[in-house]
Amino acid sequence: MRGRKEGQVTMLSLVTPDQRVPKNHPLRRVKVLADEALGALKSFRPKGEKPGDRPPPDDPGNPTVNFHGEARSNETHQSTTDPEAKLARKGNNQPAKLSYLANALMENRNGLLVDLRVEPATGYGERVGALAMIDEHVPDSDGITLGADAGYDTADFVQACRERGITPHVAQTRDKRRRSAVDGRTVRHAGYEVSQRIRKRVEEIFGWTKTVASFRKTRFRGQARTQLAAHLVAAAYNLLRLAKLMPA
Repeated sequence: MRGRKEGQVTMLSLVTPDQRVPKNHPLRRVKVLADEALGALKSFRPKGEKPGDRPPPDDPGNPTVNFHGEARSNETHQSTTDPEAKLARKGNNQPAKLSYLANALMENRNGLLVDLRVEPATGYGERVGALAMIDEHVPDSDGITLGADAGYDTADFVQACRERGITPHVAQTRDKRRRSAVDGRTVRHAGYEVSQRIRKRVEEIFGWTKTVASFRKTRFRGQARTQLAAHLVAAAYNLLRLAKLMPA
């Protein structure tokens, strides 16, 4: 009994690992994140290192860099392409990337963006940026309330707000290792719950800037240029927001 008469083209077939993974598989997203993080780390070199101190690259366009066993931190290393960028991660199990920190100050009544400030990505950059925006845009702060997430629930930030005459409507931390700096003097009032509900609108601002405005990644080097881009993004957001607030 004979089968179909078909010529054999090759004895072996080669399927690359990339071809084995479906296009919508989660591993592809993981690979993109890993490639971005590793690509940024190639320019993260020891401070004071000169180009002549490095061994000649195997590929000048995309050199291979071995990070194994090398301790890296912002105190000992810096980026050769953007020295003001800091190595930071958004949370646990997240890759560390060269980053800046963006802070948004929103007024509660209409959801307009008062300021979008770029700060160095440090552990205290959010709180420093928030106080700087308050000092610049809210000079007469008596009777003002400030809503913020639990990342601002620290004793120094809450005290700094109270010294400025601001009531800190900050979300209480859920970290069992420390106690919240916001006590019953603040959370017992109905206005605290209102502030906690309205403050979540700022996430709409961050969502718009990252997606529509493509500000998830900066196209510029240096804090000053990135800040200028942030001002343009904030102006565009407010124009669109004002159009929605106008009566039809």
